[in-house]
Amino acid sequence: MSARILGFIFITAGALHFLKPKWYEAIMPDYLPAHRELVYASGVAEAVGGLAVLHPKTRRFGGLLLVATLVGVYPANVHMALNPEDYPDIPEAALWARLPLQFPLIIWAWRVARQGEAAPAPSGQAS
Repeated sequence: MSARILGFIFITAGALHFLKPKWYEAIMPDYLPAHRELVYASGVAEAVGGLAVLHPKTRRFGGLLLVATLVGVYPANVHMALNPEDYPDIPEAALWARLPLQFPLIIWAWRVARQGEAAPAPSGQAS
């Protein structure tokens, strides 16, 4: 159940990167290049991670991909909280509130990854 909910959340979030790319571009820090490409790349990572956690054989990969994605976007979220004047359409409290909320998501994705099947050891070697 936990993996299904996590998967649904990130499949939806990933799809939104393609349905509303301008919104995501608007929240990208200026110091990052290629905003549209990064929006699409993070959308792919979220959607693929979300899909991958749905099956036990790919759950480990998907969970780890989601952890890496969440960790990767965290500095941009910190930038947003520290520069609320650059994001006037988002309440400052929301910019700060999302920072600690990412940690439970990271832990959740990590736990789901641990539920996945380990890759088989090469033949002839113990696992």
